[in-house]
Amino acid sequence: MTDWKVGPTIMAFVEVIPLARCRLNGGTFAAVGDRELAIFRLADPQRVVVIDNSCPHAGGNLSGGDVTGNVVTCPWHHWEFDLDRGVCTHSDLARVRRYPVEIRDGVVWVDINDGKSQRARPVGDVPA
Repeated sequence: MTDWKVGPTIMAFVEVIPLARCRLNGGTFAAVGDRELAIFRLADPQRVVVIDNSCPHAGGNLSGGDVTGNVVTCPWHHWEFDLDRGVCTHSDLARVRRYPVEIRDGVVWVDINDGKSQRARPVGDVPA
């Protein structure tokens, strides 16, 4: 009999930008490797939300969109996204990826992992 264990989710937090450089109640663009991120520093309640910068509709720059409460409006075609859920306010089918965030010593750190845990793998002897 083979025991199976699921590997842990690998977190890949990377240092992105000082919090002081992030616009309050607005978006800030940051690139991490080949990823383009939109960082939102929100005041009520105080939190930082990081999503993909590209609008799924036509690739608009979400970091340049207007923010009202917890909603960002794409500057190209005015699609709106709930920053707390990563979902378009008009249809749950349109989504933007949200990333886990930590603030460490005044710096925004983002987990850029693909969000996938390792596949289950056998432990010990596997019968032939």
